[in-house]
Amino acid sequence: MTDSQLVQEAMKAKEYAYVPYSHFPVGAALLTRSGRVFTGCNVENASYRLTICAEQTAVSKAVSAGEREFAAIAVVCDTDDYCSPCGACRQLIAEFGLNTRVIMANKAGDYRVRTIRELLPGSFTLK
Repeated sequence: MTDSQLVQEAMKAKEYAYVPYSHFPVGAALLTRSGRVFTGCNVENASYRLTICAEQTAVSKAVSAGEREFAAIAVVCDTDDYCSPCGACRQLIAEFGLNTRVIMANKAGDYRVRTIRELLPGSFTLK
């Protein structure tokens, strides 16, 4: 799967976001090393602490399906700027490999790519 195709999958997932408070939908598409794709969107809650990021949704779906090795994750939001994972999501992705590619896209589908190692230097991992 190409980076552009993964961004398109994240854009589709963004359409399912539940964002009645922030009105800031985010979509994610996670490509595992085995070639499977898991998508996710953000899900807000009136108790803000219970809100789940799109990346967390995609990672949780992959892990619950037995996947532990990730190749790339695309993250998309409705802004002109590139959508970068928050610090918590960076740490979550790092748990499964510092070489995971992060494809950060904007509403037009333009993107830039970094590794999670580049986005989270000095990460806390057991590996």
